[in-house]
Amino acid sequence: MGTILNKVAVALLAAGLWICASASSSQALIGWVPCKGGNEFACSHLTVPLDPSGAVPGTITLDLRRHRATVGEARTAIVALAGGPGQAAVPFTEGFDELLGPIAATRDLIVFDQRGTGMSTPLSCHAFEVARLSHTFGQLIESCASQIGSVRSFYTTADTVADIEAIRQAGDYEKLVLYGTSYGTKVAEEYAQAYPSHVEALVLDSVVPPNGPDTFDRPTFAAVPRVLRQICAAHACTGITPDPVADLARVVARIDGGVLRGPVIDGFGRSHEEAVNSNELLYMLLAGDFSSVLRAEFVTAIAAAARGDRAPLERLVYLFDSASGEPEDFDSPLYYATSCEEEDFPWNRAAKANTRLAQARRAADALPASTFAPFAVSNALEAGDIQGCAHWPSSLPAQPLDETPFPNVPTLILSGADDLRTPTANAVEVAAQIPDSQLLVVPYTGHSVLTDEPTECAAQALQALFTPKPIRPCPPAPTPTSLQPPPLPPLHLGSLSPVTGSHGLPGRTLHAVALTLADTARQILLRLRNLSFSEALSLSTIRTGGLRAGWAEEASGGVFTFHGISYVPGVTVSGTIKSEAVDLRIGGSGDAHGTLRLGAHHALVGDLGGSHVVLPANSRASAAIVGANAQASSKSADGRAAALAGIRGFASLLPWLQS
Repeated sequence: MGTILNKVAVALLAAGLWICASASSSQALIGWVPCKGGNEFACSHLTVPLDPSGAVPGTITLDLRRHRATVGEARTAIVALAGGPGQAAVPFTEGFDELLGPIAATRDLIVFDQRGTGMSTPLSCHAFEVARLSHTFGQLIESCASQIGSVRSFYTTADTVADIEAIRQAGDYEKLVLYGTSYGTKVAEEYAQAYPSHVEALVLDSVVPPNGPDTFDRPTFAAVPRVLRQICAAHACTGITPDPVADLARVVARIDGGVLRGPVIDGFGRSHEEAVNSNELLYMLLAGDFSSVLRAEFVTAIAAAARGDRAPLERLVYLFDSASGEPEDFDSPLYYATSCEEEDFPWNRAAKANTRLAQARRAADALPASTFAPFAVSNALEAGDIQGCAHWPSSLPAQPLDETPFPNVPTLILSGADDLRTPTANAVEVAAQIPDSQLLVVPYTGHSVLTDEPTECAAQALQALFTPKPIRPCPPAPTPTSLQPPPLPPLHLGSLSPVTGSHGLPGRTLHAVALTLADTARQILLRLRNLSFSEALSLSTIRTGGLRAGWAEEASGGVFTFHGISYVPGVTVSGTIKSEAVDLRIGGSGDAHGTLRLGAHHALVGDLGGSHVVLPANSRASAAIVGANAQASSKSADGRAAALAGIRGFASLLPWLQS
């Protein structure tokens, strides 16, 4: 299941009043006090039973935030639920308030860290904090479960549902609007099933079914071909590949359970060997749910690898590996405590880990091979929760399928057409179970629709849900430029055509320079996408290695420095680019050496191989690099990256980029 993964806002400082409430006194009103730093949000705590049934003693203290309705005295509250399981919600309070907009005017907004996450008595394991003490991942999981002990059975979705009901009662609300993203949709669904009379409406964004997720992630594998081919719609992959799915299948078959090895250049110009396995390809596709630029780059890298040029894929995997990791506010012990107890694994819960894994293998092998194509059974066994949860000692019996009906309340179900974590098939399944629910599939959007959509289609549908206005399908829109794959990297200079207005080797070399600048821009953008807003602003430099050689760096003052960086074999670029001046030296094994500087109308001008050359501005390609069309909304993940790029001085490079 996915997470919101730093999609919105910054964390608020927690402060407030401790409210003691036992199972018999949960009706006590919550004592709200202004949060530190301002009066817009109120802070508090609510203590709830560890065991909602009251059979096992103990309590958990929930950390809460509230934004008061601006009109009247609210009898209804919106409860905003984050993803995970394991994602803290309180850090996103301001973002939730912004996303929900006018519907929060007549309703209070309640945000809380679910039990075991954030500041709500978080679960912790020494094994995760010092992972090197465990020889294997399985030992880490076993050690964590042992340290948590028998209370690990009280961190299920049903326990969180009981907490929400305690908040409703303590807050003296008649009904709730439940807004969930990813795993938060599962929580919202189960609350609606358990307490139908207390639900005013449901907003389910990036849906996990109430009996999900699927152990083998079959909806995700089924969606991979569709999502890849969507990227290449409208001739977007002309000159790159006729079929990205066939390319991926060819590369996966070539790996065949092993690895592909090749050199990659780091941000200091040093060459390393990178090993690529098929699981990493799947993980990168999933990461593309939050980065259209990454997914577009993936299509080109896979196409190049299928044709024998591994350098783009090796570099992309190197970038992905160096940036991988859970956000700081994600609680991994809670993730396993919930997932391993709840998921319907194909094994005997009383069996040992090796027996469980063998049983899971037999169940996966019994499925048609096409279930996972272009990936394989091994990817399904290794990419999800099977490997970890096989080592988690179950403290609860397997739960039967929940077929409790849903209430017939206004329900908006949002699905990103490009979402692989929670594909549209999930949304269709849930929509069929909720009477009169409205499903909106948003094009060019991955995971967490309201924070990632390139237009206002989903935001308008959300507001329409609470008015007499109809919810309309998203209108046709052009493919965002950030989703357009870059060209295949040339294998030699002779394959390039001269830039218009130039001729021969100097013109081809100028084309190589333009491609080198464009590639450097994309790589810097990809690195910016892997940083939080504050990290991007505070980092003094961002470095990237060249595809073939050399490296480049961008300083926070907007100065780009190139150190023999090479994208096209035989052509290197050195020098600097500033907003007011350009000084580039072109070298390499080719004969068209020379210099380039800033000319009139933002063009690059100079001499290469004894010929005068001009590289004009290219606003179309510039927009393609940063996704600066409709996706440049401040709430969009790629829009934030574009904003960061501008802040960092990135825009000073753009006029000379070529597609």
